[in-house]
Amino acid sequence: MAKEEASPQADLPGHGADVLPSVTVDSYNIEIEDQDGFIGDKASRSAFMEYVDKWRKPLRELGEDPFGDKPTEELSKKKLADLLATGEPEAAGLVLSAIEEFAQQLAFVIRRYLRTKDWRDTECVSIGGGFRGSRLGELAVARAALLLRAEDIDIDLELIRHDPDEAGLIGAAHLLPPWMLKGHDGILAVDIGGTNFRTGVVELNLGKSADLAKAKVAKSELWRHGDEEVDREGATDRLTEMLQDLLSWSRKNKIELAPVIGIGCPGIIEDDGSIDRGGQNLPGNWESSRFNLPQIIRENIDQIGDSETMIVIHNDAVVQGLSELPYMKDRSHWGILTIGTGLGNARFTNRKAPKKSKAKSSAD
Repeated sequence: MAKEEASPQADLPGHGADVLPSVTVDSYNIEIEDQDGFIGDKASRSAFMEYVDKWRKPLRELGEDPFGDKPTEELSKKKLADLLATGEPEAAGLVLSAIEEFAQQLAFVIRRYLRTKDWRDTECVSIGGGFRGSRLGELAVARAALLLRAEDIDIDLELIRHDPDEAGLIGAAHLLPPWMLKGHDGILAVDIGGTNFRTGVVELNLGKSADLAKAKVAKSELWRHGDEEVDREGATDRLTEMLQDLLSWSRKNKIELAPVIGIGCPGIIEDDGSIDRGGQNLPGNWESSRFNLPQIIRENIDQIGDSETMIVIHNDAVVQGLSELPYMKDRSHWGILTIGTGLGNARFTNRKAPKKSKAKSSAD
């Protein structure tokens, strides 16, 4: 989604803002359809497992399926990666075939995005999400990059630098202008996903790097809501408890927190913090006009230290993408794709001119 106009400056953080301290968010959560449905569905984790199942079929008919009767959806990424590395040739070939098909689809999705107005002139795409954290994902991304290069498409594909489980927390710090972070050791961050809720204390390390390049997750908690039958109220109560636990941990460890909680959440985020659409995988109806996550959290955590709590929420792909900001200073336009339950997407334009390396003089 792209909003039509952007404010020329971003002094205070706003929910789902187009203009952030270091970048303009050109678009996020764009939904492109073809005859088969949304094209992003072709490059999600579930799509990869469908490709695995497709290539199991001929071996199954021969009684040679290396996974026996185990359902494909129960296969772990680690098991598949181990088979690729050390399994029998037929099993390794099965996994390799699924990787190839997924890479073809990922390259197709990227080509299609690049044809849109908002993604035109994109120089680099970072690949994040849980699938990126596996060897399977790394190989699929590398293969997709080769396919695009073979077609003379001038774009770099890169894996996000941070662990995918931490990138969605670290990126929350980039939602805030630098002056709000000065004098503080860290912030609380939340990464809401279709399967997991993750909360964390992001240690800013501003003394080591003013651009947050040295930011790290000092403490985190994970709750797999997808494994439980829980309603919306139960989910938000659990989320609040996780944040309160981290507040207690920070006090005990003398970590001075900024009075801010940054949240990444699936869907289109309105300026009042509500979710317009895209929250269908979350427990309960998060798109209701009577539901506002920032308001609920602030009612339960009204102060951090001696100051009133400020909540800022943005799309989860946007927030994960922001974790890459320290490494994108030589780009003007760049994007992120997060491969997980679905395929998240966001495109950014840096608000400062790229830092190009100085050319050597003829005398050197």
